[in-house]
Amino acid sequence: MSESDIEGYRYITEGRYNGVGALFEKLGENVFVNEIFEGSPAQKAGLKSGDKITAVDGKTATNRSVDEVGDILKGAAGTDVELTIARPQATGDKTLKIKVMRDEVTEQNVPYFGMLNDHVGYIILTTFTRDAGENVLKAFKELKNKNPNMKGLVFDLRDNGGGLLNEAVNICNIWIPKSELVVTTKGKVVDWDRSFKTLNPSVDEQMPIVVLVDKGTASASEIVSGTLQDYDRAVVMGQRSYGKGLVQNMRDIGYNSKLKLTTAKYYIPSGRCIQAVSYDKGKPVEIPDSMRAVFKTRSGRPVLDGGGIKPDMMVQKSGDFGLMKTLKERFLIFDYVTQFTLKNEKIDGPETFRFTQFDDFVEFLNKKNFTYDSESEKLLKQLKEEATKEKYTSAIDAELKTIELKIKTDKKNDLLKHKDEIVSELERQIVARYFYEKGQIKIALRNDREIQEAIKLLDDSGRYKSLLKK
Repeated sequence: MSESDIEGYRYITEGRYNGVGALFEKLGENVFVNEIFEGSPAQKAGLKSGDKITAVDGKTATNRSVDEVGDILKGAAGTDVELTIARPQATGDKTLKIKVMRDEVTEQNVPYFGMLNDHVGYIILTTFTRDAGENVLKAFKELKNKNPNMKGLVFDLRDNGGGLLNEAVNICNIWIPKSELVVTTKGKVVDWDRSFKTLNPSVDEQMPIVVLVDKGTASASEIVSGTLQDYDRAVVMGQRSYGKGLVQNMRDIGYNSKLKLTTAKYYIPSGRCIQAVSYDKGKPVEIPDSMRAVFKTRSGRPVLDGGGIKPDMMVQKSGDFGLMKTLKERFLIFDYVTQFTLKNEKIDGPETFRFTQFDDFVEFLNKKNFTYDSESEKLLKQLKEEATKEKYTSAIDAELKTIELKIKTDKKNDLLKHKDEIVSELERQIVARYFYEKGQIKIALRNDREIQEAIKLLDDSGRYKSLLKK
């Protein structure tokens, strides 16, 4: 790791870094401000989501990567950086120069917790930085103390890429008793192998818990979700997790640089490893299910090693379909939201805001001449190519053309078919512009399919218990 990467490492481990407090995205040859952290130097200086960065300290930002721009913006607290931006206006972009004083930026690892209804609590953990365990514990205790009718908890680890191992142990300890094994690290050097157990009495071993995971749930997040699964302490819900089970350590190598070494693999209490990829002569090799060993949870339920954590209850992610992916990847929702903010100085709060201008959004897409290939069209194209290779074209050509016509005819209604999901995403991104991270979490919970399924499960104690039995 170079000196410029060390500040990023500090952010990963401590949740803090010296910089401006904003996230950026690359669109074409330009870098745009995607998100501003509440209370950050960027917010105080007047930077806004949707601003196009054209220069940093007089040097062009065009054709630079997001990482390059981000590295330039990091620096010692108290130093200034001048951004030249193009800000969208009703009459066209306006060029501005904004001076931002760098400062320490801290990310809250528990940005929100609250009640989903009168008896189900919710905690979201976004990263395993320093004090993550203490912050989750505080949130859990506060929810219980202020809500005596609380009967269940949804613990959200979606898109949590992990962090500090000791914080994973601390979080497990909230719901698992003292002296229970959480994780073992095993490498080629036996003397370096270590086991980590809970050190304190638990806070609650009875309350039903649903842990939400997805393909962005990795490393320490998988240790927590997998450990709670192994002890039958929680139902894991969502999609299969990432599968990152490697131990990495830092070594000083001088010249303000560090070396990151992969030294071992993580093994959770059942004995399984969560690493999804093995290596053969330095090349990654995916582990097929047929080669994954079967292990048992404490109650005797079968679980597989490798390939991440497979949920006890699979639920498709909200907004996980081709049209939505295309709208996001092409920044069409982002651009529309930027235009929306130009016309609306303020909006209702996250709890009550409703987006009611869907027809206006459709018209916006029409003006952009929006088209896209559906997943069905992509698969049909692949089928045609394979049929041509195998010389089946003449036999199935008529059927393929009929299918293609039906897909194109039905695709015209895709925006209306997915209106509810698209409106939910528009609401989330709009609220984020006005109420930042906490606001967008609040409004996202309102329409989150996985959250609704978690509440249903916690309300059905028989079904919940059956998922944890052998």
